[in-house]
Amino acid sequence: MVNFTVDQIRELMDKVANIRNMSVIAHVDHGKSTLTDSLVAKAGIIKSSTAGEARFTDTRADEQERGITIKSTAISMYFELDEDQMEDIQDKSNGNGFLINLIDSPGHVDFSSEVTAALRVTDGALVVVDTISGVSVQTETVLRQALTEMIKPVVMINKVDRAMLERQLPKEELYQNFRRVVENVNVNIATFQSEKIMGDLQVYPENGTVAFGSGLHAWGFTLRQFAVRYAKRLGVDRHKMMKRLWGDSFFNAKTKKWSSKSSDPEGKFNDRGFNMFALDPIYKIFDATMHERKDEAFALAEKLQITVTSEERDLTGKPLLKVLMRKFLPAAEALMEMICIHLPSPKVAQKYRCEGLYEGPMDDVCAMGIKNCDPKAPLMLYVSKMVPTSDKGRFYAFGRVFSGTAASGQKVRIQGPNYVPGTKKDLFLKNIQRTVLMMGRSTESIEDCPAGNIIGLVGVDQFLQKSGTLTTEETAHNMRVMKFSVSPVVQVAVEVKNQQDLPKLVEGLKRLSKSDPCVLTWTADSGEHIVAGAGELHLEICLKDLEEDHAQVPIRKSEPVVEYRETVHEESFDFALAKSPNKHNRIYMKAQPLGEELTNALEGGDITPRDDVKERARVLAEKYEWDVNDARKIWAFDPENAPMNLLVDTTKAVQFLNEIKEHCVSGFQWASQTGPCADEKLRGCRFNITDVSLHADSIHRGAGQIGPACRRAIYASVLMAKPTLQEPVYLVEIQCPEQAMGGVFSVLNRRRGEVIDEQTREGTTQKTIKAYMPVNESFGFVTELRAATGGQAFPQSVFDHWSTMGGAADQPGKVNDIVKQIRVRKGMPEQMNGYEYYYDKL
Repeated sequence: MVNFTVDQIRELMDKVANIRNMSVIAHVDHGKSTLTDSLVAKAGIIKSSTAGEARFTDTRADEQERGITIKSTAISMYFELDEDQMEDIQDKSNGNGFLINLIDSPGHVDFSSEVTAALRVTDGALVVVDTISGVSVQTETVLRQALTEMIKPVVMINKVDRAMLERQLPKEELYQNFRRVVENVNVNIATFQSEKIMGDLQVYPENGTVAFGSGLHAWGFTLRQFAVRYAKRLGVDRHKMMKRLWGDSFFNAKTKKWSSKSSDPEGKFNDRGFNMFALDPIYKIFDATMHERKDEAFALAEKLQITVTSEERDLTGKPLLKVLMRKFLPAAEALMEMICIHLPSPKVAQKYRCEGLYEGPMDDVCAMGIKNCDPKAPLMLYVSKMVPTSDKGRFYAFGRVFSGTAASGQKVRIQGPNYVPGTKKDLFLKNIQRTVLMMGRSTESIEDCPAGNIIGLVGVDQFLQKSGTLTTEETAHNMRVMKFSVSPVVQVAVEVKNQQDLPKLVEGLKRLSKSDPCVLTWTADSGEHIVAGAGELHLEICLKDLEEDHAQVPIRKSEPVVEYRETVHEESFDFALAKSPNKHNRIYMKAQPLGEELTNALEGGDITPRDDVKERARVLAEKYEWDVNDARKIWAFDPENAPMNLLVDTTKAVQFLNEIKEHCVSGFQWASQTGPCADEKLRGCRFNITDVSLHADSIHRGAGQIGPACRRAIYASVLMAKPTLQEPVYLVEIQCPEQAMGGVFSVLNRRRGEVIDEQTREGTTQKTIKAYMPVNESFGFVTELRAATGGQAFPQSVFDHWSTMGGAADQPGKVNDIVKQIRVRKGMPEQMNGYEYYYDKL
């Protein structure tokens, strides 16, 4: 029975200090959804006996079938803490009732965009780590995403039951395993954290920010829980006891004293505080139940004050173990305590998150509202994703109120990602029809929602594509656009089997694009309908949704295709000249490579169009050896949110130059989106306008004359600068036993893989291999790898970087072959325009 009402939740929404917005993040298959079940059961939404098996937050049929989470799911729950737990909460809270807005996110790398969307609207993250696999490649990725968004992490080391039952690890080995996992997590946190703003974010078991347990069996504990038990029994301070329960603190049972050295003669360290006080009772329960010594198990249960019903006394083996452990150390208690005590409330978090969230000045009325989490300030609501409703083609706009109050019927300004303050671009004025509370598989209507809470909105989905900002303040700037750790680099062309269904497909593609933060859909010049996703699995799920839900028509798909980027190897060997269509204006231009370091800095947001011009010029001059005058005259960045190319004015004393700046920028943006070699986007190119000769009469140098001329000058300069392609590259992490490594290496060699790291996991024969592999070679990789290793290797691929291919687009070789294939596929002539002319001059 659900032990809270919607009215209780609405009441708590006003008590900002009692709210915790948190995401559950981890590598695929580390047990996020099974662990979330424990909290859902504690809230009374599902039966506690089914926790760990129900996977309540996996709301789709294919999620239940495949056993993986595909879409992030939000659920709001109400919990009450005990008086002694309330003592440890540092921020003053209002009563002992807490509202936890939890988002269970996917672990598979192809759905990383769902994790980013979840992290944007939360303040804390529960990082789940498998005790056997340890910190994997995707754990590192989601941790990096969380710390970039200024999210505070706590850790749950999961699947401890496997280490004890399958691996039969002794207590000391299990402790060392835990210590290694905690160290690895902290190394990753130390690499990415912003300590100046948020303080030390590393996790320490002795502080209660690490829990241990089993999501499947619904048990877990923090050292705080054991410290509270023993503090009462031994009459010591619980904070001191917590410190004793981790690290090199050993207890001598004879002298009843603690020391920093073990007195265990056999060297098993059974007198270590953690092994003696935390692991010993757990090991005894495991030993008695699994060896079917039921009398001993029930005697232990009595000693540990576990009540066992007559029905449960008939159980044996694992079912009995599960019942005893769930009652002895309920996972929900450990998680709830860790979340409420150690994760920040919106009031605390928004003070330091505001700068990273809001694009406008930090002293305007909206920024102050966000910083203070003020429900009376102007509304600032960020929509991070669209959630499909039961009504066909309609969506809930899912987001968070950072300032003000969102209410049903309220008139708001809907500002899309391309909105420019002071203009009407990408701006709509509409009413919110309804505000709803997201409750996993269902929704509950509420009247309004104050700052600091997560909410679903009805009636604004037609005006937003994927994400955006809702506000009531006319001078408000946008909230920052989310940066995804994956790129939609794998494409397929889709078509309908029956031509009369084409309008349904077009409509379905629009809905598909809206429903997923990372998927892109467009119609190519050749008339093909393209769907781009992060990987094979992501595309498979998207096409299934398109066929069954969004378009509801039978479709055919092409083989997957990879998106490339065009770039240049060196500076143009001569000035490229382009004349305007009326032959009255001339633009001279040169192209040169930006360099991978600067391109990454631009894409990563270290250098942006919004920076102070002089400050930016100084950085470019000192760090990247630019001429400081050129650095001050950057005309345009493309695209604006994650620039890859620059247009620079290097002219001297040209008349009427500023009048054509806007037209040149539009020509540059046009050319950057469709390169001259293969109609792919340009990346890592700098275009220098070296000279311009213009007609004296402004009527002869309008947008129609200058835009196309600038575009053609860019194309010519690229073709004169050894054009080539950049291909997307995956970082592949493969876990396999030592004997299967030969098969792994042979498959990687066939697919142009490059091994960069090889490690043996301590205490096992398991190897972890890290390698770079081009995305183009990844199709069917998993199947081939499993076949070559007899199913013993488990790969995980994540998009890592763009790699410049060797060779030029004009000379026979792999790059030239790829260019020809792409041009034929896109219905373009096999030879490039102007290609022979520019290379004759060589």
